[in-house]
Formats: sequence, C-alpha cells, structure tokens
Amino acid sequence: MSDYLPIEIQVEIMKKLPVKSLIQSRSVSKAWKSLIDNSDFIAHYSGQQQHLLVSYHDDFDRKYVSVVDADAFPRHKVPLTVPVPVDMLKHSRIIGSSHGLLCLYSDYGETAVVWNISIRKAVAVNVPNVGDYYQYGAVLGFGVCGETNDPKIVKITPIDMDSTSSLPWQIDVFTLSIGAWRRPYSTNLPRKSLNFDCSLLGVVVDGAFCWLATDRITMDGERRSINLIISFDLTSEEFTEINLPDDLAHLECLHLSMSKLRESLVLIQGYLCNDHVFHVWMMEDGVPKLFTKMFTICIPGAVVLGVLEFRKSGEPIIEILDSSCDPYEDDSSLVVYEPCSKHITHLGISGMCSFFLSCYIGSCLGISGMCSFSSYSYKETLLLLDHPDLTTYDI
Repeated sequence: MSDYLPIEIQVEIMKKLPVKSLIQSRSVSKAWKSLIDNSDFIAHYSGQQQHLLVSYHDDFDRKYVSVVDADAFPRHKVPLTVPVPVDMLKHSRIIGSSHGLLCLYSDYGETAVVWNISIRKAVAVNVPNVGDYYQYGAVLGFGVCGETNDPKIVKITPIDMDSTSSLPWQIDVFTLSIGAWRRPYSTNLPRKSLNFDCSLLGVVVDGAFCWLATDRITMDGERRSINLIISFDLTSEEFTEINLPDDLAHLECLHLSMSKLRESLVLIQGYLCNDHVFHVWMMEDGVPKLFTKMFTICIPGAVVLGVLEFRKSGEPIIEILDSSCDPYEDDSSLVVYEPCSKHITHLGISGMCSFFLSCYIGSCLGISGMCSFSSYSYKETLLLLDHPDLTTYDI
C-alpha cells in the first residue's frame, strides 16, 4: 500500500482501522511504526468501535469482560487479563473515564492507575497526602484535556477547619505530560460550605469533570442540604456550579447518582429501600436546572439493584435480582432494559450481587452496596502508546 498511495491517504485509512489492526501494522515496516507511534497520530486517532467493560465477582475473584457494543450485542464477549498495576490495587474503584482511558484508585492505598484497555497498557501515579480517603473527605476526578489530549487527575482535599488557612480546599492536579503534581491554573475554588460524597463517581461531559455535591444552608431556621453539581474544566481548570431543578436539588443524596448518555449529563433518581424504581433525568443542551425526565425503570417480579450504564443506543444496563431470591445467597444478573417496550435482554453474566460495569461512562446507584461501584463506556484509543508500560510516577 505504501508504494502506491500518498502518505496523507495512508494516514486517513489508518485512522479508521481498529486498534488491534494498528498494533499489528506497527510490525509491518519501520515507516508504518513511525507513523502510528507519532504523537500527532496518537492524539487524533479515535476508534469507531464502542465497548462495555464488565467487572464482577465470581467465587470471590474479580473478573473483567469486554463486550462489543454493536448490532450483535451482547454476543461478542472477551475475557480480559488486567495489567499488573491494576491487579495490585486492592478494593479499587473507578474514579473517572475519558477518551478511552480508565482511572482506578484504591481506597486503601495511595496509587491511581490510568489504564488503556485497547492497547493493554497502564501507568501508575502516586497520589500525595491522601491519608484516610473517607475520614478526610478527599475526592478524586480524572479526565483528558480535549485541547492537549493530556490525561489529568484532580484531587480535592478539605482544609482543616481549625487551621489558619483562608482557603477552604487544597487542589492538586496531575498531568501525565509532565508526570508531576501541581496547583491548578485557576484560583477559583469550591465554596467551603460544599460537601463532596467521595463514594459517588463523577463523569466527564463537555470537557469538564463533574461531581455531585451538597451545599449546607440554613433555611427557616433549619440546616438543610441542597444537591448541586460541581464541574472542573479540564482545559482552564476552573470550577463551576450547576444548579439542579427543585425535584432533584432537595432529594436525599443517597437517592441520586450521575451518569452520561452519549455526551449528555444524566441524573439517576432511585430509592434504596422501598419500590426499587429508578427515574432517569437528562440535562437539556447543557442548560443548568433544565433537566427532563426521560423514562422510569421498574421491572415486575425483579428487584432493580442499580442503573449501571447506558449503551450507545441509549438503553440502560441494569443489575437485577429475582424478587423471590435471597440477595445474600443468590446471584444477580445484568440485563439491558428497553424503555419503550419495557423488555429486558440478559447479558449472560451473573455475579455475587456485586457488578461493576463500564462502557466507560456513569455511575451506579444500588441498594446498601449490593451493587458495585460504577459504569463507563469507552471507544478504542491509542493514548498511552508513547508512554513506557508499567511506569510509576512518583510524588
């Protein structure tokens, strides 16, 4: 092909190839390897194929399966072998996903791992001064800057209220291109009255990482909490508040989680103890407070444990348990729910009431921890190809 086609046409053809074919093509010739390994090609490559990553417990072992999100869904399943840095993380969970990269963090360690499933490469990042993740309320987020394609990890740590510091938070940003932590470009910080729930996962929408938060206010002489969204722009590194409509702003935070449908922010309203009904809300055209209820999920004869993810078609992937089963003895199942017909399709995967799905977008709202962590969807990417595998970035 290289003898007959101009290099510009070769590049355009290669941009449409799946990652597996590109990796194989690097062995064909030095010219092709140089082209594919070029930082500009890596930055501008975006695979067409979308995948779902399913992680679940089977006989107390964590298993990973990649499912191709295409017409034959869910028939094309591939078991994954996780890289060493991911395998070494104990009790890990996803803190974010962007541009086909996944970032995991262990609540019992001080290391985050950025993982490109498509090229089987991972790098580890030591996280500074986290201490007890829950006790001190530090929250982490991850995303890729749309302008530079530079992966970033942001850490928000509350300043001790008894300290003399005039700042409510300490913000640290890690950028993979320089391999170091630093302060953010912007000096505008979240207000001191805000509280981040570190057990809830955020999502990247429109180039910004978003967290659910609550604002502690006094109303009619009573202390109340108002839900809102805090976003962190991955380019300017500025924080912004997004207000929610009253129906969602005044819910107990345990009844609310966040996800993403295609490129739109989605909120999932669910109830943990009673009817197991979940309502899906989507923000319209990026306008704060303008959320529309898309549909309600309720399955007769089954307990809905959580809304884990959305397929690229818009159908939610949920975890259910037959209502006649014992949640502590029987396995739960993953299904796709069709909102119009209310029909469900089983994915053929069962686990110990502890799923964690990733099409690399969104988060999971479950019953008392029966449902695992989060879910995301991803497209194939070459990001990290030009980084040494298994690299650890020290503080």
